Amino acid sequence: MKISTIAEELNSLNYHGRGIMLGKSADGKKAVAVYFIMGRSENSRNRIFVEEGDALKTQAFDDSKMTDPHLIIYYPVRVMGNKTIVTNGDQTDTIFELMNRQMTFEQALRTREFEDDKPIFTPRISGIIRLEGDDMNFAMSVIKSAEGDDSSCERFSFAYFNPLPGRMKFVHTYNGTGTPLPSYEGEPKTLELPDIGIDELTELVWKNLNEDNKVSLFVRYIDIKSGKSETRVVNKNA
Repeated sequence: MKISTIAEELNSLNYHGRGIMLGKSADGKKAVAVYFIMGRSENSRNRIFVEEGDALKTQAFDDSKMTDPHLIIYYPVRVMGNKTIVTNGDQTDTIFELMNRQMTFEQALRTREFEDDKPIFTPRISGIIRLEGDDMNFAMSVIKSAEGDDSSCERFSFAYFNPLPGRMKFVHTYNGTGTPLPSYEGEPKTLELPDIGIDELTELVWKNLNEDNKVSLFVRYIDIKSGKSETRVVNKNA
């Protein structure tokens, strides 16, 4: 299995699109969640992350420049009890609402398909962290069109129980640039998570995202035993 550093992976492409990293801190005491957005169009870049309690939402930086909120404005992060949901779209609400009605993460996502942004058909990437006593587990999902054909939908789920400390799994929407943008392929990538605090991790991720395309970053450390969390948000439009 290939294990990359965060810097190596983030510098391997100039455009990851939107990305989710989930894992366990090197000391085994924290669940870690990272979500970032990148953008190429003025509409995509005209966004900021705003905390709303323990949730996170996207918001227009300049309302006068927002031309289409569709697929742009949503809640990337919501919390329900011992679970933290992280996604790249409004499927956050789908997962939250259907899990509250006793459906599983995977069952909730079977009600959704890839985004309707023809001809790209951006994958829907999602993750969920569960705190379980003195440990945590997490799952990730990728929903995409089959070879760019919107008549066929492919859904992939990955579950991680008793995850190794000092590791994160990473999924993102695009494999660089192209026409149309090439979708993510394969299982989540494995990244080394150094023994560092939340501020150092935030700085590490932010400085290694492509300077021209990065928009916003969210990082959260969750104490596995107590459930208490720390959050950092960075917006290019500050």
